[in-house]
Amino acid sequence: MGSGGRAGGCLHHPCCCKLSTKVLDSGMSSRVHTALVGDNSKTLHSGTLAKATGLSPDTIRHYERIGVLPEAARTASGYRVYPATAVNRVLVVQRALSIGFTLAELADILKTKDAGGTPCRRVFELAKVKLSAIEADIAALDETRRKMVKILAEWQMRMHEARRGQKAHLLHSLTDAVEVTRYSTLRRKR
Repeated sequence: MGSGGRAGGCLHHPCCCKLSTKVLDSGMSSRVHTALVGDNSKTLHSGTLAKATGLSPDTIRHYERIGVLPEAARTASGYRVYPATAVNRVLVVQRALSIGFTLAELADILKTKDAGGTPCRRVFELAKVKLSAIEADIAALDETRRKMVKILAEWQMRMHEARRGQKAHLLHSLTDAVEVTRYSTLRRKR
C-alpha cells in the first residue's frame, strides 16, 4: 500500500489514479456509511447508494443519466445495481462540485478516465481557471464592501442630520453615488 493508505495510486492524482476503497476521508459532516465502502464484491441498489452518500435516489439516477456514474447493471426485475466503488465515485463528485466543478465537466472527465484516459492535466487546468474566477469574485466583493462602508457612513451622517420623523432619502442618495461612480469611471477611460 502506498503512502496515505491508497493502493495502486498516489496522493496527487485522485482524478486518474486508482483509489483504494479501504481509506475514506468522509469529512466531519458526511453521512457516508463506511461499512459499505470496503467490500468491492457488494452491489448497491440506487436507494442504498443514495443513503450511503447522503443523496437522493433521483440524484443517483441523474448522475447515471449524464454520465457521472457509469450505466448501472440491472436486476431481473429492472432495478439498478451499482458496484460498491460507486460510493467513492459519488463522494469525489460531491467534493468536486463543492469546489466549483460542474456536472458536465465531471461527466466528461470521468468518461475519459473510464475509457482509460488520464484527464489529470484537464482537471488541473480547470481548477486553475476556477481559482482565478474565485479571486475575481473576491476582488469584486471587496470593492462592493468598500462602497457599502462609504454608503453607510454617508447614511449615518444623513440619519444624524435628519430630525425625528424627517425623511433622510437614503435610497435616493444611491442614485447620486451611482452617478459619481459613472462620471469618475468615464473620466478614467479618457
